[in-house]
Amino acid sequence: MRSPRATPSRESGSRPAGVVLLHGIAGRSLMLRRLEKALQRAGFATLNLDYASRKKPLQQLAEDIHPAIVNFIARQHGPIHFVTHSMGGLLARVYIAKYRPARLGRVVMLGTPNGGSEIADRLKDVALYRAFFGPAGLQLVTTGDAALASLPALDYEVGIIAGNRFFDPISALLLPWPNDGRVSVASSRLPDMADHTTVKASHMGLLVHPTAVRQTIAFLRDGRFERSARPTWRSGRNLHRVAG
Repeated sequence: MRSPRATPSRESGSRPAGVVLLHGIAGRSLMLRRLEKALQRAGFATLNLDYASRKKPLQQLAEDIHPAIVNFIARQHGPIHFVTHSMGGLLARVYIAKYRPARLGRVVMLGTPNGGSEIADRLKDVALYRAFFGPAGLQLVTTGDAALASLPALDYEVGIIAGNRFFDPISALLLPWPNDGRVSVASSRLPDMADHTTVKASHMGLLVHPTAVRQTIAFLRDGRFERSARPTWRSGRNLHRVAG
């Protein structure tokens, strides 16, 4: 696992803020490196974790990442945020439900299938999919995995960034539009999320798109995404914005 890089945080003044980064299924911490560097330049200490995303269910993965996060928290004195990609957002929810940090800050999810993945629905019975993505891959279905369905309602601030661009034409057949090629915008949403925004990026492109990076930092600092020049609509207490 990657070691934390402790840097002072302008976001919280004399209380340096830490950020735990969690990649998605079949991902690596290297994929979040550019985002991690941007967070460090913004003044956050970071812990960018690798974990065996294809080998175990989410509950066991939460156990695996716990020691490194505890060690990271011990080095920090301010809030502990989470920035996650794809299935990493689900892992963060499972982890927080069991091991909630005393100084839990905010959570940003990029391209997380909170409502499940229609692709997983179609492929869950295919031997190659089951062999490659393992137990966690089977938890991504839209019908509702029991462990995820039992998670408590959100009582911490979550900001969700969804992508609406894809390059694989098969995605148009498997996923509702708009989508990022892996996760539909509709599936990214959560009840009681603090804010939601859409970026013109693919699933992997969310990790490097300047707007997604900027919006991630904005939410960690302010608890909301930057306002767009485009019209916004309000649904309940949640805002949805479209960013370029």
